Amino acid sequence: MFDQDIFFLVVFFILGALFGSFGNVVIYRLPKDESVVKPRSYCYSCKKQIKWYDNIPIFSWFLLRGRCRHCGAKFSFRYPLVELIMASLFALSYHYVGFSWSLLEYLIFIFGLVVCTFIDFDHMILPDEFTLSGIVIGLVGAALNPQREFVDALLGVLMGGGFLWGMAYVYYLLTKNEGMGGGDIKLLAWIGALLGWKAIPFVIMSSAIVGSVVGIVMSRKQKAGLKTVIPFGPYLALGAIFYLFGGETIALWYFDLFLPGV
Repeated sequence: MFDQDIFFLVVFFILGALFGSFGNVVIYRLPKDESVVKPRSYCYSCKKQIKWYDNIPIFSWFLLRGRCRHCGAKFSFRYPLVELIMASLFALSYHYVGFSWSLLEYLIFIFGLVVCTFIDFDHMILPDEFTLSGIVIGLVGAALNPQREFVDALLGVLMGGGFLWGMAYVYYLLTKNEGMGGGDIKLLAWIGALLGWKAIPFVIMSSAIVGSVVGIVMSRKQKAGLKTVIPFGPYLALGAIFYLFGGETIALWYFDLFLPGV
């Protein structure tokens, strides 16, 4: 018997894998100010163009054993990893919200979060092309999507961006050093634009916990102590993903418990 839900889960998994493949191109080229459209994918060692059958998301990397068919240069395991993450999150989005305005918004949001996460890991930057445009898209989506409220999205932008800006300003006054990048501030404002202001405390708390654990582990490995620098954007993105897929229930329970009627 035909199962429609399973069929569309597979469709969105494949769609996510394809966008993950494109995301890999963006992750590599955008920080270098290179076109993400031309030229087509090629081996960065021998410069030969990669054929379509060697560029099938997830599978090609394993079939080629992570190497270029022409020169044997190694391809990073990150390529299938990004594709698998994107594919899984696209399928989860369909599972949680089905066909709706929110699904379209979630897919755009997830693509941006995954790409920004890996760019931040590599270069410690969060591109304005994603964060600022994400804020605009989030606000426009709130105005068009009957499942969301524009005021809630606007408060999310102000609360998200304003909270991190305030923390960064206080930190600078106390230490005369910048402790929070402007990209993180814009990223949390973007998250607030899509998820609303009630998501901000959950995202901040969950990202701070995960980021602190990672920071402690990294500081012990690098022996740099409190001077260890880690990108915070990936943990904000992870907190937003947690909220999308289950965390909202926890956040709303918290508000009902301490701020009933809000």
